[in-house]
Amino acid sequence: MSEDILNLSSKLKVIGDPTRLTIISFLNSQELCVCDLVSLMGLSQPAISQHLKKLKQADIITERKVGTWVHVRIKSELEPYLTEIIQALPSQNEVVETYLKTKCTSCS
Repeated sequence: MSEDILNLSSKLKVIGDPTRLTIISFLNSQELCVCDLVSLMGLSQPAISQHLKKLKQADIITERKVGTWVHVRIKSELEPYLTEIIQALPSQNEVVETYLKTKCTSCS
């Protein structure tokens, strides 16, 4: 089997998880703090961190630190098939915008 096929298979397995697809759909609208994803997803911080770790290892997201907070976003340069999958996800823009209007701004 070729390296390209194995790489594609690996990335599809990572994003094939419903929780990770949901995280990606939230990140599709903008960069978010890990604490935002915890609130939006209703999962524990360690659970979100494990999902983000897999997405980062697959080179799908990138992160940056702001003080003690970690902000994550979808990488700007992705393989075309990943971009197509992400664009096909249902929009979470309204959910994210509503959440951001009501959240504490301590991690911004």
